[in-house]
Amino acid sequence: MTAYTALARKWRPHSFAEMTGQEHVLRALANALASGRVHHAFLFAGTRGVGKTTVARILAKCLNCDCGVSATPCDQCASCREIDAGRSVDLIEVDAASRTKVDDTRELLDNVQYAPTRSRYKIYLIDEVHMLTAHSFNALLKTLEEPPPHVKFLLATTDPQKLPVTVLSRCLQFNLKRLSVALIGSRLTHILQAEQLAFEPAAVQLLAQAGDGSLRDALSLLDQLLAFGNGKALEADARAMLGTVERDQVLRVVELLAAGDAAGLVSYARSFDEFAPDYAQLLDQLAALLERIALKQLVPSFEGDELHPADVLARLAALIGAEDLQLYYQTAILGRRDLALAPDARTGFRMTLIRMLAFRPPGAPVSLGAQPAPARAAMAGLPALQSAAAVTPPPPASPASATGVSVSAAPASAAPLSAASASPPSSSPSPMSGEAGDWPQIVAALELQGVARELARNCALLGREGAVVRLALDPRSSSMRTRAMEDKLAQALSRYFGASVRLQFEPGEDAHDTPARAAERVEAQRRAQAQLAFEADPLVGTLKERFGASVLPESVRPVEPNE
Repeated sequence: MTAYTALARKWRPHSFAEMTGQEHVLRALANALASGRVHHAFLFAGTRGVGKTTVARILAKCLNCDCGVSATPCDQCASCREIDAGRSVDLIEVDAASRTKVDDTRELLDNVQYAPTRSRYKIYLIDEVHMLTAHSFNALLKTLEEPPPHVKFLLATTDPQKLPVTVLSRCLQFNLKRLSVALIGSRLTHILQAEQLAFEPAAVQLLAQAGDGSLRDALSLLDQLLAFGNGKALEADARAMLGTVERDQVLRVVELLAAGDAAGLVSYARSFDEFAPDYAQLLDQLAALLERIALKQLVPSFEGDELHPADVLARLAALIGAEDLQLYYQTAILGRRDLALAPDARTGFRMTLIRMLAFRPPGAPVSLGAQPAPARAAMAGLPALQSAAAVTPPPPASPASATGVSVSAAPASAAPLSAASASPPSSSPSPMSGEAGDWPQIVAALELQGVARELARNCALLGREGAVVRLALDPRSSSMRTRAMEDKLAQALSRYFGASVRLQFEPGEDAHDTPARAAERVEAQRRAQAQLAFEADPLVGTLKERFGASVLPESVRPVEPNE
């Protein structure tokens, strides 16, 4: 039975031309070799699996090729074949992680003074050089500073910050970059085609993303997937192996978010439990999909990728507003960050989805079975005779200087009012005549949210003349009037009236009564009634008399009817 060679070893590049990425490093090395200006010490730094040791070995071949020093070794001579096979006597490879003692370094350097056995240079390739001790670096330092002409040092490290500056200053340092998903995917596709193995592009994309910038990690995952899939690289197998859920399931989550169906969203999220997914990866998938949708909204010509086809992105882009999309994305990445703080990953994931709907802008439709109130997240209190109070007793030295009542109260005698009463929504939003008195009901029936809705609430209707709707904007809210918001308002009014309309804004005056101003008046009235009711509460009087506390009027707020 023939021994199997891992893909990462079998497909290790043997020349600079076969390297994936790292053009900035290869160009510098090729120019140095062509001009004969080859430094005696090179340091290759970068994360795992980006090609540090591979570049060093190719450079060793370039220096010791029997055909001469060049950027294109022949790969046919004895020196090239010995280096490829790992048995060149003049290429001394050292794993610094296992030889950290100063005695090991001194033993290694004792032979520096001797000429190479058969090659042009004696080359020391020290991997993970940052693992050497301070004494070992001191032993190496003198040789790095004044090496014999026949010696070259090639150092590789994943953590260059741990190297002494005295060593760094004596080396040419090259920082190898993490590879992009596209580069890794292209290399995996090339290998699969060369090996004549069946594969699906989506599976390659998943492996490239899971490689996290490391081609070697991606190749190891590909080996694992081929074993898992019996010689095939299929998307379903890749998701099962990586612990990711199906694309359609993530798409369904976004559709439920767009519909505001909280009950359906929570129920669907519960169905993930049977797959035991990695919820951190699931949030990453969700954030990645939201980012692609945002790109599709901003750039309609965006073609998507293997995991996110353009037609799917276009359909979802039409379902979600741009403001909601940004909210969902931000919530997803914050939920990903806080996942470790949750009682368990499943709870953290579900709470992230709930938070997406709970913080939607006011006016957005959400199917919760109860009226949503995102703003109440900042309101909390303790019930006491239809009120809540937190009393801070004064310091003994100054009784009269006490502050202290932070309150939520509703008058028992007054029927609760709400800002919505200033503009009650129509139970059946049939188009109205367009008279000024109809404007609060029209605004309540418009399909608007966010800034566009606030623009409408801060306008007064002056009249409608055919296709022209004349509006007066409250001067306090002039910053809301942008071309984008005007377009949204005009489109919503066109849908409401069943005919295309255009807006004509005229200079606003403080005398115009807008729905927002009406709501402010109602709120001020409710707050005043709450303050009177709170001041008249016997318990508050007792607290003021016994502890010398005083009421902060601005801290008193009416309690919502369903609080």
